Amino acid sequence: MSVGIAERLLDGLTLGLFYFVYDYLYKHFAFFHIQPSVLSWIGLLLITDFLWYWYHRFGHEVNLLWSVHVVHHQSEEFNFTVSARITLFQAVARTFFWSLLPIVGFSAEMITTILLIHGLYPFFTHTRTVGKLGFLEYIFVTPSHHRVHHASNEQYLDKNYSDVFIFWDKIFGTFAEENEEPTYGLTKPLDSNSFLWQHFHFMLEMAYAFKYAEGWRKKLKTIFGRPDNINPTYRRVLEQKFVIHKTNKVPSTRFRNYVVIQMVLVLVGLFGFLLIEEQMDLISQISIALIILVSLVNCGAILEQRRWIFYLEYSRCFLTFFIAYYHFKEFFNPYIISALAVLITVYFKTLNRQYLRLIYGFQ
Repeated sequence: MSVGIAERLLDGLTLGLFYFVYDYLYKHFAFFHIQPSVLSWIGLLLITDFLWYWYHRFGHEVNLLWSVHVVHHQSEEFNFTVSARITLFQAVARTFFWSLLPIVGFSAEMITTILLIHGLYPFFTHTRTVGKLGFLEYIFVTPSHHRVHHASNEQYLDKNYSDVFIFWDKIFGTFAEENEEPTYGLTKPLDSNSFLWQHFHFMLEMAYAFKYAEGWRKKLKTIFGRPDNINPTYRRVLEQKFVIHKTNKVPSTRFRNYVVIQMVLVLVGLFGFLLIEEQMDLISQISIALIILVSLVNCGAILEQRRWIFYLEYSRCFLTFFIAYYHFKEFFNPYIISALAVLITVYFKTLNRQYLRLIYGFQ
């Protein structure tokens, strides 16, 4: 859920930027200027889906692209929420592929409209509750097809890359039919709730492999080669450094309840942010976005029972205070603010210790 929340948040901040990219390319580099019509809309949908197929296929076959797509495949469940596991890095990567559309001659308005439709359809294919759909299986990507794509069963690996029309997989030899119950998730599952580790683990594996590869040919292969060529032991080495698995975890459910409360507040905050985003100035948008992102990192860190979560709480409180001060300066007394800052500095370790005791029950 935290990945999906971050994606919705950053989408709201970057959609305008992607539109500008398409508009700029269309105005300066378009070979044609295709006018809207029934045929041009159909053509745009087909070309968009064709580009998606190759972006998606390269996203599984090229390490650099897999590093930004892997988050989408980490869930060991398969439901509608998985469709939202899209990172900002993945959005940027696929924009490079879709940047061919304005160069061909489609306007930014047409591209944005078709991408909204194209992006909505896959939401309905991320489900286990819908079986096979008869003759539609021969034309469209169905839940059955996409269950195969998300499976880690050996016979299902690297299959069914299409997004709307399944015939791309049949044309290019990557189609597989669902014949047995899929097992979902990565072939090497993550044993971590960390928001940061989920996003960056494969990038770190690539960097580690690049560091120890001998010669530039092998180094480049760690970036542009296939993911299964990365030594699986590298992750275990990195986990020892970044994901310490404790054997003395606290049995208390108090911190889990705190995570649930935080996630509810984050969802409410995200909904409100998206509603009034256009009325906010840039400083407020960035500050609120940072509060939500820090909260998501904090939730994962709490589930991992990390002791450094107090620094995240401290950062979140500072950002909240900054927004309040930015909008309501007249209600803040500088002497009280200074005294509060001194008290926090003096009693920082004590506050940290009491906070951990409150959350985890540490004595």
